[in-house]
Amino acid sequence: MTFKYNNPSHSKKVVSAVLAGMMALSAGGAALAAEATDAGQSQTTAVSNTAAPTGLFSDIKAGYWAEKHVYKLAYQGILLGEKGLFRPGDAVTQQEAVTMAIRFMNKQNQLNDSSAAALPTTMEVGNYFKPYVALALELGLIDKSEEEAVDVSKTSWGQKPATREWITKLLIRSLNKDAEAKAQNNQSTSFADNASISDGSKGYVNLAVSLDLAKGVDGNKFNPTGSVTRAQLATFFSRGESLTDTAYPNTYTGYVTGLEEGRITMVVDGKLTTFAVNSNTPYFTKDSETRSPQANVQLYTKVLVVGSAGNASYVEVIDATPQVETVEGTFARSLSGNKIGVFVGENYETFGYDESTAFIDQNGTAIKLSDITADSTIEVQRETFSADKKTVVIRVKSGIINKSDTGVIAEVVTSGKTIKLVTTAGTTEQYTYSDSLMIRYQDRILTLAELKPGSAVKYTVRDSVLQTIELSQGVEQSVRGTLVEIGGNQSTLTFKREGGSLEAKLLVEKPEVVINGIQDASLNDLITDATNGDQVELTLNAEDRVTRIQVIGRQMEPMNGASVVSYNAKTKVLTVLDSNKKPFVFTLDEKTKLDYNSTKPTMTGLESLLSEGRKLDLTYVGTRALSVKVVYKYEGTISNIDTSNRKISLLSGNQTVTVPYTIAPTVEMYNKSGASLADLKIGDNVTITLGANQDYIQKVALKSVAQFEITGIETNGRIRVKSDLLTSQFYFDQATLTGESGQTLTASQLTVGNLINVTFEGITPKAVQVVKRTLAEVTSVDATSVTLKLFNGQSETVPVSGPVKVIKSGSTLTTLGSLTVGDRVEMTKDTDNSTRFRVMTILSKQFWSYDGVGNQILVKRETTTDTNYRFALGTGVYVHQGDNTLSVQSLRDNDNIVLYLLNNIVMEIQKQ
Repeated sequence: MTFKYNNPSHSKKVVSAVLAGMMALSAGGAALAAEATDAGQSQTTAVSNTAAPTGLFSDIKAGYWAEKHVYKLAYQGILLGEKGLFRPGDAVTQQEAVTMAIRFMNKQNQLNDSSAAALPTTMEVGNYFKPYVALALELGLIDKSEEEAVDVSKTSWGQKPATREWITKLLIRSLNKDAEAKAQNNQSTSFADNASISDGSKGYVNLAVSLDLAKGVDGNKFNPTGSVTRAQLATFFSRGESLTDTAYPNTYTGYVTGLEEGRITMVVDGKLTTFAVNSNTPYFTKDSETRSPQANVQLYTKVLVVGSAGNASYVEVIDATPQVETVEGTFARSLSGNKIGVFVGENYETFGYDESTAFIDQNGTAIKLSDITADSTIEVQRETFSADKKTVVIRVKSGIINKSDTGVIAEVVTSGKTIKLVTTAGTTEQYTYSDSLMIRYQDRILTLAELKPGSAVKYTVRDSVLQTIELSQGVEQSVRGTLVEIGGNQSTLTFKREGGSLEAKLLVEKPEVVINGIQDASLNDLITDATNGDQVELTLNAEDRVTRIQVIGRQMEPMNGASVVSYNAKTKVLTVLDSNKKPFVFTLDEKTKLDYNSTKPTMTGLESLLSEGRKLDLTYVGTRALSVKVVYKYEGTISNIDTSNRKISLLSGNQTVTVPYTIAPTVEMYNKSGASLADLKIGDNVTITLGANQDYIQKVALKSVAQFEITGIETNGRIRVKSDLLTSQFYFDQATLTGESGQTLTASQLTVGNLINVTFEGITPKAVQVVKRTLAEVTSVDATSVTLKLFNGQSETVPVSGPVKVIKSGSTLTTLGSLTVGDRVEMTKDTDNSTRFRVMTILSKQFWSYDGVGNQILVKRETTTDTNYRFALGTGVYVHQGDNTLSVQSLRDNDNIVLYLLNNIVMEIQKQ
């Protein structure tokens, strides 16, 4: 692969102090990159590799420490892969390092093929590298007499791995500090292995250390003969770009002026430039090595985009501080010529606007200039990256809201008496409501509990408080009963309601069917029977049609450990003996649930296994087989491990099962690789998987539970989590998902920030349950209990008799005495059923404004350099003054407030 500059231009002198820490030559330092053209590669081949990169290198995975730097250079065309590989851990050769030094200095326009013929015979290099090495000799980057003295009996000069000492010399010389380094050659270095550093290099090492270019490794050693990897060298040149004025044709730096679905618009050199982005576009920030969420790109921040043909291949936030200034004043009136008059203090000023200026209210909702009333407090935001200082936003900070509109209910928070709506224009608004709020559908008065998220409504607001909500369509309701019959064309359903009456309901075209343990359940998976049918909860829409059927109970008989007597594939009749040798006859049909050692079981596959003597587990109603499972595993607790006779016994249900093994079976445990039988103990809950003939143990998987906090959810069924600051990821597509009350969830209902308990079978997640979280204030505490004041005003005393964990100020403590009256806490249960309290962080601030679009508040800065002034609000954030619940919109400029934060999210705002 080849690194190259696309455009010759003069590089800035690199300021060594700025390079400090950027190019640490320590053994593990992520500081350098590599020239990747193979030594034997001809110049013609190298040039042919300058096509646009295909994208990812197969040996640079997402999350790799140098991913950011390698891919930025790849998308810029500075480095290219070879056969889809980058080989990041390979050592850099001398000819590669010299080539990159020339390119870093932007001297490749001085390359001369004819001068390459004059290379000393001892300095053998690949044909492609000869002009670079010849130019390096001319520029003094390498010393001819020094290099001619190098031993090349085993490896050619060019293929010789570049050592740390040699790279240090090359770098110092590329910074034009050769004379300064030589002046220090008579001084010893401070490293413990000073004697191992050649006398002619000590000055370079001393200078590199004083410039923070070089650092020691373990034991305060310099390790002069150590190597430098290609990934390290790539990182150096990537970071070094900010120190040069080299311009790449496909690299743009500017300020974000527009963020729309699939597009990002920037001002670059005074001109608007738009790039298309998609879910594959990688985002990074200047100060982080790992990928960043797309949401970190904000309006008026400085970004770097690498892209071509209007498509962004790489986006990096260079400066996350919005380049805007805010002027606050009192709106006077609208003027001709697209201007407004504003009283700023005692001065009257005018501000211009154009068609791109956004007018918004305190909720972040778009309004018209004519909607702003005189004497409203407004903020005029102007960009500061151009001489025009264009007005970008005019925001109403305070003013009474009286309006009627239509929208959709997004959230009802009874604890804070707030309702969040999404208007038909797509903006989000939040209002408080009083006990006199009128909610109705046609002639029917509804309760607050019947107001569901997703309901289309008309609403009125008076004096900034919700007065009426009228539903545009009926609300859903739920009924329970026993499922009796599904109509032949699957358009009707008959059930016996709780209480005894038979009722028939029409079904919507594709009703949702939810059955615990069955993915993508359908109407065919339901059991209908006048006496033994499924117990179901039906959800009815406004037209009284069934939209959802959830099975909440099944009346069926189990039979475990049955033995096959015979099976007739034509009649689907199965004869078995139960564990007491009593015969039973069952009929299988297309609704019978099948289970054998396959991810996609079929009737044909099952029938091939129903030979005489085969062990089965069944469930049935009458003579109808509801499920047939070929026993390929046992679940239970270990009661004995007999390594002498090679067998394991476990208590499975109400019976003891003993299974032999011929060779030591595979043992799987979460978070422990290379586990063996020695890691198992009596009482462990395990799953034993059998061999094909059900006669020996193939694998033992330990069941365990771990608690995590969700940090990311991907559409491919993968979830990113952290536990005790350690991050990991796993797939949950085979796991059942439940909420904190045990209700069935879908993957889309999981959210970042959820605490979850994950049940593993070996290393496979089998169940994910959201952990209940209680947010409250500690009002009293003793050795055995904690009294909490919940955000809804209720008081609850929590007895704590078992283990307890208190996470406070970064430390984990184990006594209730660690809690203090007044602490705001999140209370949860850990996997061992211990009670856990996480104490919130407290900040005292002065309120500035509320950003309804981003659901954030802004507070007054303590200094001009203070960047910690914007805070995200948690769902249902509790805003109050004393015991009086407030809305965020009721807060006013300069209000003294106390913020209580959990993981940097505001959970409570207390107005002083």
